[in-house]
Formats: sequence, C-alpha cells, structure tokens
Amino acid sequence: MSKPQAERSENSGIPSTANRTGLIDIGANLTHDSFNDDRVQVLQRAWDKGITQMVVTGASVKGSEDSVTLASHQDRLFATVGIHPHHAEQTNDDVLARFTELAQDRNVKAIGETGLDFFRDFSPRDMQIRSFEHHIELATRLALPMFLHERDAYPTLAEVLKPTRDQLKDVVVHCFTGEKEALHAYLDLDCHIGITGWICDERRGSHLIDLIKDIPADRLLIETDSPYLLPRNVKPKPKSRRNEPHYLTVVCEFIAAILDVSYNELAQRTANNAQRFFNLPSA
Repeated sequence: MSKPQAERSENSGIPSTANRTGLIDIGANLTHDSFNDDRVQVLQRAWDKGITQMVVTGASVKGSEDSVTLASHQDRLFATVGIHPHHAEQTNDDVLARFTELAQDRNVKAIGETGLDFFRDFSPRDMQIRSFEHHIELATRLALPMFLHERDAYPTLAEVLKPTRDQLKDVVVHCFTGEKEALHAYLDLDCHIGITGWICDERRGSHLIDLIKDIPADRLLIETDSPYLLPRNVKPKPKSRRNEPHYLTVVCEFIAAILDVSYNELAQRTANNAQRFFNLPSA
C-alpha cells in the first residue's frame, strides 16, 4: 500500500475472508448505468469480499426510485432518496411529495444525496441552497437522517444547516474532502463524517491522513462512492477505472493503518456506526 511504512500499524492488512469482520458501504451509486451489464456480479464480488450491507445512493428523481427498487430485491441493500446539487433544478413540490411516498418503504434510510457543490456549479448556487433547504424540511418532517454532499461549499453548507440542526436526526457529510476548519465545523454540528478512497490518493487526499484522527470513533463512516473514486492504491491496478463496493476493503485497510488499529477493529467500529446511523438490521 502507499501509506508510509513508518506510520503503518503492525495490525494493518486485510485478513483472510474467513477471518474478516464485515463492512458496510454507506454510499454506493449502484443504479449508475456503468453497472447495468454486470450489477449482479458486482454485488456478488462485494458479498464475497466481506461487504455485508450497502446503502444505495439516490441522487435524482429516477435515481432515487431506482435505488428503492433495487433495495427491494436485495435483503442487504438499503436506499436514500434525494436530489444531488448538480440536479437542483429537479426539486419541486411534486418531487418532494414523491420522496415522501418513497420514504414509506422500509428500505429507505435517509434523505439525500443533497447539499451544495460550488466546485462544478452545475446548478446556480441559489437554486442549490433552496433545494438543500427543502430536503432539510423533508428530513425533519419524516424524522430521517440526512446524507449530505459538500464540495468547495464550506462555510455556506454549515450556515444553512445550523439553524435547523437541532430539529434533525443524524447527519453525515459524505465523501468528506475538505480542510480542518470545515471538518471541525461539521463535528461541532454533531455530524458524522464519511471517508472514501479519496484518502488513498496522494495527489489530493493526503491532508485527510492527519484530519481523520480528529474524527470521533463513533462518528466515522466509510464508503466507496462507487463507481467514482477508485482508490489509487489498489494493487494490481484494475483495467477499468470503475470503482466497486468490494474495494471498501482497501479503504478500511488504509484507514486502519493510519489509526493504528486492526482492520477488524475498524470494520466493526464503522459497521456499528452505520447500523446505528441508518437504523439497519443486524447483518
């Protein structure tokens, strides 16, 4: 692995499958069209590698509907419903009513993916903020956790979230890639933090190696955000750049080495956090 040897734990390394504690991927875009031809095989590879449960991200109207449908056919899959800030223009009263209907399904465990993305600005910022506020209202009314996206949008996201934070259940800032000030602001708002394979990328994620030590043990969650963010330290390097849920094992190994704990200890810790956050059944 690419982690400096001096900082690696003696307990690091992925145990054999038979001795491996199960992992929960809290963010996988399994309805993405890159999985259309082999979704069954992708899921099987994940189960074979010790991924025990996954939360399928809803990021658009159709994507949310598809996530709920997919989860209804797999006992170990669950879903979120929401509008990614890239698609903020989709948010309207009819869509929010549809999400209210979808949320009656027992497999829907959070509202999102929603939030703010000022990096790409695919939607106007005022439209993103309005969409985010509507999702906050929905999550409050339905008493569901929130699954948030934030990229280059601190401190605005924290400022929008803060006035209503006490009315919400748990909140996770998923795929956190920000700096120390943002991390501590979200922790002060009692948010959970989702870490992806971004941390394994020495070109842009090395700052997270120190920051992850500031995340309380009971608020750390891990995810792949597949098919995006294939960890750069996967060996041998796959022919495809498509990320898959089974690579969560690589993320877990890398973070365990940073925190100087065993793979199984981190797996158990993050799985417990995910089950509590999303109100998941025992795996």
